[in-house]
Amino acid sequence: MSHSGPKTPIEARKSAALSGRVRVPGDKSISHRALILGALAVGETRISGLLEGEDVLNTAKAMRSLGASVERHGEGLWTVRGVGVAGFAAPSEPLDFGNSGTGCRLAMGAVAGAPITARFDGDASLRTRPMRRILDPLEQMGARSSHDADGGRLPLTLEGARAPIPIIYRTPVPSAQIKSAVLLAGLAAPGMTTVIENEWSRDHTERMLTHFGAEVSSKPEGVHGRRISLKGQPELKGAAVTVPADPSSAAFPMVAALVVPDSEIVLADVMTNPLRTGLIKTLRDMGAQIDELKTRGDAGEPMAEFRVRSSQLRGVDVPAERAPSMIDEYLVLAVAASFAEGTTTMRGLQELRVKESDRLAATAAMLRVNGVKTEIVGDDMIIEGRGHVPGGGVVATHMDHRIAMSALMMGLAADTPVKVDDTAFIATSFPDFVPMMRKLGAEFA
Repeated sequence: MSHSGPKTPIEARKSAALSGRVRVPGDKSISHRALILGALAVGETRISGLLEGEDVLNTAKAMRSLGASVERHGEGLWTVRGVGVAGFAAPSEPLDFGNSGTGCRLAMGAVAGAPITARFDGDASLRTRPMRRILDPLEQMGARSSHDADGGRLPLTLEGARAPIPIIYRTPVPSAQIKSAVLLAGLAAPGMTTVIENEWSRDHTERMLTHFGAEVSSKPEGVHGRRISLKGQPELKGAAVTVPADPSSAAFPMVAALVVPDSEIVLADVMTNPLRTGLIKTLRDMGAQIDELKTRGDAGEPMAEFRVRSSQLRGVDVPAERAPSMIDEYLVLAVAASFAEGTTTMRGLQELRVKESDRLAATAAMLRVNGVKTEIVGDDMIIEGRGHVPGGGVVATHMDHRIAMSALMMGLAADTPVKVDDTAFIATSFPDFVPMMRKLGAEFA
């Protein structure tokens, strides 16, 4: 189930000014949750703007295998007719999530509250990623798992709880995936299921649960944490969901416009959930010209139109507590830091080690092969920006779409072209990435 077929390397070359208005694909986190909660609801859920990348499509297939009706009616337009909380049917084949840790882990939570058994699997990359941190609380709630590899790694079999138990669970690390899995399992349990976080992670699940009719409360816990409680056994009702543009996808053209001289672009309908705007805050700290224009909201999620203009960036210190709000954006932030003047220190990046690849090591390698002085000290990355990037490197992407896209953005402003060894898997999250960037003026070969 690893990526197969011919590799598709691409070279990015120094481009003229980028310009234009685009809407990047729908947010992946919202797309996964809309499909899963639609499957757990009673009645029809209508979704517009769904991200149609491989990761989300695999979640759609899994919901069909679990008994929900999931249909596509046009680009980004989908309907889901759900089976109700704990109403999943046992799938006849393994649920294959490809490269998607989010889809897999959230679906584990949903299955853990149903009296069925399901086999979970994924591609070679997903099989290396730890699942024990998800399975531990689910087993406390009455689910049982068996797996073929250490650390609860895929492939594994999950037997849902016959009588789910509500728990109070303190997450060991800030993780929206752990929190979401516990809350989704808690839908089937009587009474209150509570998750306590020392650092507040993305709250998309809480917002969307409320949108579908669940009773969810969220209160401060300590200095940076939250206590989230869910009243179990609700009847979720199908709802309309408009998926906002993904801020993690918007990050790539945003950084490209900042570093390619004389650029000015507009990004439409970008999600502005405050737990997802760490990159924008950091780039503004660096001197980026990012102006917020029109604002609106849908299904509890705010969004805005942004104008981004090329800027003279300076190095900054990025605090560790900002990591949960921008964990997927550190790779492309590293590109911005490479073009900045001065040192950028990004702290507390341990979570990057267990993503689609070891993103901490892979990002450092991407920078070094292109002439950027970079050091990893513990879980911190230190980048010495000199206002320009020599380039000329060939970047090993390790089947990681964000490494590939970040390296290509670097090449658009580097002194000499930057080449990535493969781009086929960019389709997992951003199917039209290359043509969209070319529309803005990017030069790829």
